[in-house]
Amino acid sequence: MHDSALLFVEVGAVLLGLSLLSRLANRIGLSAIPLYLLAGLTLGSGSMVPLDAGAEFFQFGSELGVILLLVMLGLEFSPTELATSLKSSRMAGIMDAALNAIPGAVFALLLGWGPVAAVALAGITWVSSSGVVAQVLRDLRRVGNRETPTVLSILVIEDLAMAFYLPVLSALVIGASLLRGTTTLIVAVLVVSVLLFATLRFGKVISRLFIAHHAESLLLGVLGLTMLVAGFAQEVKVSAAVGAFLVGIALSGRVAHNAQQLLSPLRDLFAAIFFLFFGLSTDPRTILPVLLPAALLAVITIATKTFTGYRAARMAGIGVRGRWRAGLILAPRGEFSIVIAGLAVGAGIEPQLAPLATAYVLLTVIAGPLLSRMADAAWFRRWVTPRVAPGPVSA
Repeated sequence: MHDSALLFVEVGAVLLGLSLLSRLANRIGLSAIPLYLLAGLTLGSGSMVPLDAGAEFFQFGSELGVILLLVMLGLEFSPTELATSLKSSRMAGIMDAALNAIPGAVFALLLGWGPVAAVALAGITWVSSSGVVAQVLRDLRRVGNRETPTVLSILVIEDLAMAFYLPVLSALVIGASLLRGTTTLIVAVLVVSVLLFATLRFGKVISRLFIAHHAESLLLGVLGLTMLVAGFAQEVKVSAAVGAFLVGIALSGRVAHNAQQLLSPLRDLFAAIFFLFFGLSTDPRTILPVLLPAALLAVITIATKTFTGYRAARMAGIGVRGRWRAGLILAPRGEFSIVIAGLAVGAGIEPQLAPLATAYVLLTVIAGPLLSRMADAAWFRRWVTPRVAPGPVSA
């Protein structure tokens, strides 16, 4: 079969399969994310039916999926809400970093992997997956919930922190000199600062570049600006996801509302490809030897992340059920964790880090949506709802 014909056949068959999985997930009342991941594992490296012709398409589609997930997440916020979130959630961000990065670092040191691997594993266990959480919030229709701004504030702080963390890790894994590492960090700080300043100060001006009622022009313009900023951010060692998120923040008013409606179908398509590709890039045979330590680490850090979200929601005055929803939905790790592991392994730091990170992310990504749905179960609501003592019986 001709290469282009094989590409169409593979992509078409996979998309049709994802459609059936999505329908199955909707029928049984679960998020489709775990099913997409498991489908990727069955079709990826080491499987009986690996995808060859469509590999590059799925790789690019997965990168575009992360960008679309993050720009859509940013469109939910205005620049004012971003500034308010950063100010009000500083303590929650510090608590989040301490409770979730330290277990990863300690775990690496106990395995004898050394300090650089400890820094890498700390980042892997620290940052939740904004893409997965955004998808779960949408699947469970919680975007308008009272606890959602608290959840998104934590994600914003984590994503911005990655803009500074990744350059530092890059310098460590390549053994860069102090001068080079400092220069890389300064450039990252300057880029993020400029993007934040432009978002907060000129958001309305940026929105005026687009015509809200002209669908074709708006779709092309917003998608083009998002990819342009994400590409520049990636080039200067700042995450493309951070750049895309800030583009979404910068847009407001009718432009942001209409852009959400236009980009939603594209987001759904490429988000599914992102989760599929994550499974495709994993060889199931490398996971088995590290499955037990990965499961132990997942249990520990799901508990610490749940505590983080619970406490942050409590500080924001959210009720008990909302606190649990905020904590449980933060469990998944994803795109940033894989990027961090790739940096470390590419530099030859620790060969077992990649399969451990993959198993860890898979476990948290599968457990996260399931735990999030558990918070809406009747038995869970009864368990967390405070019982009120009966009053005196009147005569």
